[in-house]
Amino acid sequence: MKKSILIVCAFFGVISFLNAQEISKNAIGLRLGDADGFGASISYQRAIMENNRLEFNFGWSDGKNYDGIKFIGLYEWVWSIDGGFNWYAGPGIGFGSYRIENPYGGHFKDSFAILTGVAGIEYNFDFPLLISLDVRPELGFGDDAYDNDNLDFDVGLGIRYKF
Repeated sequence: MKKSILIVCAFFGVISFLNAQEISKNAIGLRLGDADGFGASISYQRAIMENNRLEFNFGWSDGKNYDGIKFIGLYEWVWSIDGGFNWYAGPGIGFGSYRIENPYGGHFKDSFAILTGVAGIEYNFDFPLLISLDVRPELGFGDDAYDNDNLDFDVGLGIRYKF
């Protein structure tokens, strides 16, 4: 455990010396991921400092026997790699709710809180387009959050318009 904490501290110490690249003030688009059945989400990013931003995602799923929504808020640090490439990481929280219909009658509902984080890489084009690839480990807290498996790794591809 002590080695893990030391490695994480050293890692963040090294990356804190990297130069930050100016990030777009606003970006809106879609994040396509597995999201434990939630699929696509509307994604909005808002720069709050030179190399920090907030990201909000609203995901939904609507199927024959399944309906769900999920809202995630993230605080992200952004570091420049080279050219238009950046990488980012940060913590987040969220909320989700879903309803499953039983084809033989009745239904099951659950609402849950989410503790999450994000780590990803992005590319800023010279025109107003931003693409990203990230992973979000999500820990759900609810009666039956994530079908009694409280940890989910959500991998997503983001496409956003910068303004």
